[in-house]
Amino acid sequence: MSKIMHNENGYEEQEQDGIQEWIVQPGEAGERIDKYVTESIEEQISRSQIQLWIKNGDVTVNGAAVKPNHKLAADDKVVLTIPEPVEVSIMPEPIPLDIVYEDSDVIVVNKPRGMVVHPAPGHYSGTLVNALLHQCKDLSGINGILRPGIVHRIDKDTSGLLMAAKNDKAHLSLAAQLKAHSVTRKYTAVVHGNVAHDQGTIDAPIGRDPSDRKKYMVTDKNSKHAVTHFIVLDRLAEYTVLQLKLETGRTHQIRVHMKYIDHPLVGDPMYGRSKGNPIEGQALHAQVLGFVHPSSGDYMEFEAALPDDMNHLLDVLRTL
Repeated sequence: MSKIMHNENGYEEQEQDGIQEWIVQPGEAGERIDKYVTESIEEQISRSQIQLWIKNGDVTVNGAAVKPNHKLAADDKVVLTIPEPVEVSIMPEPIPLDIVYEDSDVIVVNKPRGMVVHPAPGHYSGTLVNALLHQCKDLSGINGILRPGIVHRIDKDTSGLLMAAKNDKAHLSLAAQLKAHSVTRKYTAVVHGNVAHDQGTIDAPIGRDPSDRKKYMVTDKNSKHAVTHFIVLDRLAEYTVLQLKLETGRTHQIRVHMKYIDHPLVGDPMYGRSKGNPIEGQALHAQVLGFVHPSSGDYMEFEAALPDDMNHLLDVLRTL
């Protein structure tokens, strides 16, 4: 496992939606399956909903259906296949959007910090999808009712550029570009400490934190390959401004890798050092997005200036 190497270009790829799986750790043996899944699932889902999914066979342990009170053993493989909603109607909402580009195939928006990208069971309003449905007559249906048009995601408390597809042809093209590593995605971040190297690569696998399954950590056990490239943009006393590119797109990847090298993101509520920073959520902004247009074949690149809260944060840090 290596921490810092020579810098290369990178990108972010998309993980599969709808299916989540875990390997039970020794310290989790004996836990009820309904409790385990409720605490492990990325979305906030009620335990009663999880129990219903288990009863319907949407949760398996080592490939077999179980009851909600089933006790897990170490090394059990738990797989949740979130069922497609059949009666839920995601309503368009007149939520203001910062639209950077739009045509008949694709829309690029500058998502504000604090906005969830897509609905989840029990949380069907106030998301980017609700806003997109109001703005656009049609969105690609490939990702189902809850995620129409959504090709990739950024965290709720990360701001910046996101592309969505208006039809299935565009969706397939954009998804293929993500898979082929040809999408340009650059982030700007403010981290604690003075990063010693002007540029570098963090090459360290990421998996779930066994002590808190809502969190992730660098680990060799039950993990996935993860690579983040960085360039130092500015140094501010005890802080550093970085440009980051992702060679892989793991959940919380930038946040976990920054913590791993002891330079966590300022304001990160899950992996950061302290509260009380002049920003709500992690100081991370998806600033540059580039891709080949699904119809014209032309390469297009967009940039979104830092939001006011990050500019304010930088102003404050420059006075220290």
